[in-house]
Amino acid sequence: MGEHAGTLRPHGGYRRLRSFQTASIIYDATVSFCNRFVDKRSRTHDQMVQAARSGRQNIAEGSRASATSSTSELHLVNVARASLDELLLDYEDFLRQRNLRTWGKDDPEALRVRTVGRTGDPDMAAYAPWLQHADPTIVANAMICVIHQANYLLDRQIQALEQQFVQEGGYRERLHAARLAERQRRSDPPGAASAGLPPCPQCGKDMVLRMAKKGARAGSEFLGCSAYPECKGTRPVGSAGK
Repeated sequence: MGEHAGTLRPHGGYRRLRSFQTASIIYDATVSFCNRFVDKRSRTHDQMVQAARSGRQNIAEGSRASATSSTSELHLVNVARASLDELLLDYEDFLRQRNLRTWGKDDPEALRVRTVGRTGDPDMAAYAPWLQHADPTIVANAMICVIHQANYLLDRQIQALEQQFVQEGGYRERLHAARLAERQRRSDPPGAASAGLPPCPQCGKDMVLRMAKKGARAGSEFLGCSAYPECKGTRPVGSAGK
């Protein structure tokens, strides 16, 4: 699914996300691991598969939800992160409960697995020497490394979403800004310079209608510099045309 043109926020395109690609590897490899090394009748088998699936599916759902809800997108990506954390503990428990060796952070095999994740797009074939190994100790340790990589990617994705929300607002704020811009466009005569708005008092660039998101004037309109956040110049709405 590609990004949808003509919407206020691009959405979809999750298949190109490295977090989704890595989560897909984790899901497929977990299904294989559980079928080979975990009793299919046990609750652990189902829990591990569902946690892996949740990690993958919630990244995709978050991407789809981004068109209409920034908060839903952020929530679903956080759910994906939590699901993979749960799965990480399951793999750690598998090794500990069977007295199997756990790779240290600087173990040569752990370094090799991490190197794969840093070079090119994630691909199951690149991890095959570990994830398709006959020894469950090797598979479980490799999965722990891959999950850590996915969690790192999700942490970066969450941070970017939070910053975007703070700087640009959510869907409702963008919809309101689009409505204001359209109202201003219709009220100005054709060819009116800068939609009839005065230049920024600090840098001289065009100004745009904005809405205060917090503070005593939350919900009220004001003129803000189009170069924000580099320039934070503002004017009251009543100064338009002056």
